[in-house]
Amino acid sequence: MSTSPEDPTLERHFKGHRDTVTSIDFNTNMKQLATGSMDCCVMIWNLKPQMRAYRFVGHKDAVLSVQFSPSGHLLASASRDKTVRLWVPSVKGESTVLKAHTGTIRSVQFSRDGQSLVTASDDKTIKVWTVHRQKFLFSLTQHINWVRCAKFSPDGRLIVSASDDKTIKIWDKATRECIHSFYEHGGFVNYVDFHPNGTCIAAAGADSTVKLWDIRTNKLLQHYRVHSAVVNSLSFHPNGNYLITASNDSTLKILDLLEGKLLYTLHGHQGPASCVVFSGAGDFFASGGSDEQVMVWKTNFDAADYGEMLKNQSQPMTVNCRLKTSDGPSWLPDDTTKSLAVETVLEANVSDTGSTNLNQQKNDSSNISASDEKPIPHLSQFHQQEGNGIPSALASTLEHIVGQLDVLTQTVTILEQRLTLTEDKLREYLDKQQTS
Repeated sequence: MSTSPEDPTLERHFKGHRDTVTSIDFNTNMKQLATGSMDCCVMIWNLKPQMRAYRFVGHKDAVLSVQFSPSGHLLASASRDKTVRLWVPSVKGESTVLKAHTGTIRSVQFSRDGQSLVTASDDKTIKVWTVHRQKFLFSLTQHINWVRCAKFSPDGRLIVSASDDKTIKIWDKATRECIHSFYEHGGFVNYVDFHPNGTCIAAAGADSTVKLWDIRTNKLLQHYRVHSAVVNSLSFHPNGNYLITASNDSTLKILDLLEGKLLYTLHGHQGPASCVVFSGAGDFFASGGSDEQVMVWKTNFDAADYGEMLKNQSQPMTVNCRLKTSDGPSWLPDDTTKSLAVETVLEANVSDTGSTNLNQQKNDSSNISASDEKPIPHLSQFHQQEGNGIPSALASTLEHIVGQLDVLTQTVTILEQRLTLTEDKLREYLDKQQTS
């Protein structure tokens, strides 16, 4: 299909995992992409064309969460084997092990300053650790079922957690107290995260919904029913205006939070889409799924003229980027398809002491491919573009306007909810009058 310049486009895809890709994250230097998988491996994909990928072996069971540290010098992974590993994301693949929980660890995240780690586990606890000394600090223990996800707020003062006890809890890191619980009666919450401004949270539900809550007023701000199956993951764009979601219905959805509507539906994965994340600059996003594919997409919609895009678009766009085989992206026109690079994967057999034994895998080269239609730019290029763009004074004014629009959108959403409740009560009253 033909796409306008504003549509997201699939830039590259990788195949090397042997089972569902469960988690994904960009390195801040935009040179690497990390993934975790049910195949018990962590993989580091180099975003430079024709560079090799590395498979890190050490976990004894499925890897359910990966994240780079803010500096990009460390990678944390959490596993069903009840451990967290801290890796140096280089060819050596050295790691140290935290025997962190008594149950499966479903989530691991660095604080924004890189000093702390938070983990969430099936043992019903959330734990906080120091990164430098890899020392346990404290547990948060009020959940009564598996904890699926735990995240620091942008300022590091709060922690949000989501559990199979159908609650989302907000914790004060300093006092270690639960300061509020949101009750999700619709079903389990698989994933939760803070908005970049720290004032609200988004939750991905097993009931196919996405909800945004204001943590200052503890009110529901937005409620999206855009998926037809379980929502597994979500990620805020760094500017806070967009949210991307991944679902078992095989699609990714891009939501416009200012307008409160669906912008794009992306068809790329064959089978459930399990994870999705925006890059640090927001210029790219990456997704993984049960089809063992890792896809890197370009965020063209953010560079488009926002007003013009809304004016010309009355319905959400559908972008079809389905891959027929692992040989290359079938959606590309013939004149843009180039020869594909075959990447070599090194096996890093890692002991608990951090020593490595690298064995080249002869069979991996046949099933690992990366399309290299367009090279991924280095992060420094993003900064150069910013420097040649909008003057700082104008940018500040625009940011203020966007902030005011956000407040207005939230207010309208709350008013709509109240109006709906009033209408429901009125309807119930009229029904009773008619029956009597």
